[in-house]
Amino acid sequence: MSDLFQAAGLTPHAPAPLADRLRPQSLNEVVGQQHLLGPEGPIGRMAAAHRLASMILWGPPGTGKTTIARLLAKAGGYEYQQISAVFSGVADLKKAFEQARARRMAGQSTLLFVDEIHRFNRAQQDGFLPFVEEGIVTLVGATTENPSFELNGALLSRCQVFVLKRLTEDSLDLLLQRAEAAENRLLPIDAEARATLVSMADGDGRYLLTLAETLFSIGADSPLNPTQLGQFLQKRRPAYDKNREEHYNLISALHKSVRGSDPDAALYWLARMLEGGEDPLFIARRLVRMASEDIGAADPLSLLLTTAAKDAYDFLGSPEGELALAQAVVHMASAPKSNAVYNAYKAARRAAKETGSLMPPAHILNAPTKLMKSLGYGDGYAYDHDVEGGVSGQNYFPDGMARQRFYEPKPVGAEAKVRERLEACGKVRKDGK
Repeated sequence: MSDLFQAAGLTPHAPAPLADRLRPQSLNEVVGQQHLLGPEGPIGRMAAAHRLASMILWGPPGTGKTTIARLLAKAGGYEYQQISAVFSGVADLKKAFEQARARRMAGQSTLLFVDEIHRFNRAQQDGFLPFVEEGIVTLVGATTENPSFELNGALLSRCQVFVLKRLTEDSLDLLLQRAEAAENRLLPIDAEARATLVSMADGDGRYLLTLAETLFSIGADSPLNPTQLGQFLQKRRPAYDKNREEHYNLISALHKSVRGSDPDAALYWLARMLEGGEDPLFIARRLVRMASEDIGAADPLSLLLTTAAKDAYDFLGSPEGELALAQAVVHMASAPKSNAVYNAYKAARRAAKETGSLMPPAHILNAPTKLMKSLGYGDGYAYDHDVEGGVSGQNYFPDGMARQRFYEPKPVGAEAKVRERLEACGKVRKDGK
């Protein structure tokens, strides 16, 4: 073994990383997850009863998923076995299951911890089913992705899903206190820089301890302020994946903030997406959708402004073109809202499916041939421009189909005037019957 350490340029007694040295030794030492691990929490109850069910731990990086799995095995008297979906294949799984089966025959239970379990494909995930069902392994899977999207329904039905929370500032500060106790010295930063350090970690406890270890190694003569801290350390990039759940969560937050007429929140979510590396043209497309779905005829300018913002971004690129997107977001969040056109279109589509192939009434059909004229095409049509008030009140629905009301303008913004005009048109139509 010593030869292996020497080949790697290490000694058997090389110091372990700070995050590894500070790993909790019991479940009650894990920070930030009391809703799961406390005496009344579901995992805490399992550990106290020494009976574990298969589970999926879903949460951001650095929230303790691996540590919880290891401590659960310890608390329940299980043999702990760990594999990673990033580095393991079918052969590794088969070997793990064979070892677990042999242990079971010897009366020893196995907790199989699978890190990044969502990276296994559907067929590989199905491979867990018989071993979980037979109790050969108690599966604890860890994932940073929404299990609803990334894991087989069959596997999910055999596991409980527990959601780990992003670590709060208090939890992160507690980790810093433990780090200082382990090092027997204070971090070389002032109070303001300490708050900045916690912010840099963005809820990731492991990353925070990595930053702290860097600070302990620099040997600063005097406490660093926030500006000096930024010269040594880099803020953790916000969690964002353009193809996964965070992508959909943030665009949903932006959409609902616009709908809720909150320009400040809408700008925040726009900035979060852009900072995360989202394609601005994806955002622009969603803004156009918002203009039609949530604002509609209450402020027709919104649709023009969103398409103009898209063109402006195409013309200017990033970062200058992003300001046009921000302008469109603020305008729409501040504009009067109406989903009347959206609802009317959906209702009209339902009616179109139900009524099938009904023909338009004959009086509004063109009659370019003698035959068509003889069949009554165009007969009795009233040219609205020649009628007093410009509204004839004729029926434009198919014969045999009762008139329906799809569009209900709301008394807000420009749509209020539309409402008044359509009410007047409806009166003409009613009086003409």
